Amino acid sequence: MAEPESSHDVTESLRNKEVITVVLDKASLETVKMKSGQYCLLNCDDHQAMMKKSGKNPADYRPDILHQELLALLDSPLNKVGKLKVYIRSSSNVLIEVNAKCRIPRTYKRFAGLMVQLLHKLKVRSADGKATLLKVIKNPVTRYLPAGFKCYGFSVQGTLYNPNALACTLPDDKPVVFVLGAMAAGHITVQDHPYVSAAREAMMTLKLATTCVPVSATLSD
Repeated sequence: MAEPESSHDVTESLRNKEVITVVLDKASLETVKMKSGQYCLLNCDDHQAMMKKSGKNPADYRPDILHQELLALLDSPLNKVGKLKVYIRSSSNVLIEVNAKCRIPRTYKRFAGLMVQLLHKLKVRSADGKATLLKVIKNPVTRYLPAGFKCYGFSVQGTLYNPNALACTLPDDKPVVFVLGAMAAGHITVQDHPYVSAAREAMMTLKLATTCVPVSATLSD
């Protein structure tokens, strides 16, 4: 019987992998000024009356999905060995670079406060001021993607893959980029991302807060 890999062996194996880039697209990141003068991150749970008055669809305002995706990705073994790069593109086309060392707050309330700070100041620094943890950057995202990359888009209209089957299709000789939706409804399209190799080469039809876990876990194997 083969001996199971030690944690050291797994870590070394991950270090030999190409960096995986993930773009979390169409994230709901919109701030709103309350009567108190304080700014909040607009969301369907806390601001339903305000949305109803302005004719907004509450289903379009789910920043909690982005929160769960970031927690899953930044907690992954890939990220811990420096093999994961994450970008966020909001539904209003704001592009954000995420430092691998950024520790996303575990609670949504603190996460929302962090996003408001980022959107208003355009960057968030570490407590000692030495590192920029989150930063608004210039579009398009393609200027930051590695040369010769192959991109996979996740779509409800795509072919259904399980994580292991998807991992077997990934090229060994090219950097890999994943585009994942950060929204409650809709899907990633080639029109939005013409560099996606094929929208059909998607893995799951689930909301991507749950998809990030199997993706990052499988790529770590």
